[in-house]
Amino acid sequence: MSAAANPPTVERVELAPGYSVARVVNGGWQLSPGHGRPAARGDDTIDALTRLVERGLTTFDCADIYGGVEELLGALVRRWVERHGAAARAQIQLHTKLVPDREDLSRVDRAYVERCVDRSLRRLAVECLDLVQLHWWSYEVRGYVDAALALCDLRRAGKIRHFGVTNFDVARLGELIDAGAVPLTHQLQYSLLDHRPEHGMVRLCRQHGIRLLCYGSLAGGWLGPHWHGRDEPTTMPANRSQVKYRLIIDEAGGWVQLQSLLRETARIAARHGADGANVALRYVLDRPAVAAVIVGAVDDRHAASNLRLFSLHLTDAETANLRDIAKRAAGPAGDVYGLERVPGGRHAAIMKYNLNRDTRG
Repeated sequence: MSAAANPPTVERVELAPGYSVARVVNGGWQLSPGHGRPAARGDDTIDALTRLVERGLTTFDCADIYGGVEELLGALVRRWVERHGAAARAQIQLHTKLVPDREDLSRVDRAYVERCVDRSLRRLAVECLDLVQLHWWSYEVRGYVDAALALCDLRRAGKIRHFGVTNFDVARLGELIDAGAVPLTHQLQYSLLDHRPEHGMVRLCRQHGIRLLCYGSLAGGWLGPHWHGRDEPTTMPANRSQVKYRLIIDEAGGWVQLQSLLRETARIAARHGADGANVALRYVLDRPAVAAVIVGAVDDRHAASNLRLFSLHLTDAETANLRDIAKRAAGPAGDVYGLERVPGGRHAAIMKYNLNRDTRG
């Protein structure tokens, strides 16, 4: 396949003039040791990620706190450029995050932000970061506006192409907008189990042209066909992603509600020659302001399934049925990432807050 060609079936969305991404983004969290598995390394992983690019799934999401993942994607970029030439660099979109440690928040200044950006540039082997998304652990520390403005300055300086945020709530995103730090994108959790973005965030983002990049749309695999018709597990899984989303299931009506959704996604999938995971992802892709869904990719084994998503089109009735079932659940309640910020809460207990200690490396 030519490096310049993308399969015509891959949906893309233009986030800004001259900058488009695949509507299924390859998520990098599962490549990190913090996910609960050995860090992915070596030529086999890079070969698999290269095959994703060749199939048109050209957009990758990572973070500075995903141990080793920026370096891995940097190796992917180097290989791609070696094979196809320097101009081919633009065919891969690399999204990363700036996640200051919670214990460092009071010390975050422009120099801190620039050190983090420079480190990501080195790790990803690029001269300009396509998208940097700011995460902020505690709103009690008020430095998030200054950090966002610093990233905007680095965009003007040419180190960052686009500025985004992740996991901000309506009030704090409004503060950034009022300060002139309007992000291009907002990465947040959105699924058939979690409609918290609809509690004001979607409206705010549509007002300001901010596009949503959605993670957790398969709830760590719980919304996939594997769990359809199965009894509720009696123990928590070891996988951190499944632990995280198992808690969301509890908030969203429990196992009975999950099975109701899985039955409906399976029923719809059977009509379309798809699977339930395709239906769950398509539902989110069709929501207002959504640009893309982020799906974990440790290799290319799910590429064929993800590509089927682009030929799936839900009818209005099918979407309405899914929405009716989803709305039977009273939760999760509150704003985006609100439950995860409750001190001492179950959702906060699984977080790792200080993974970015070396801002020099």
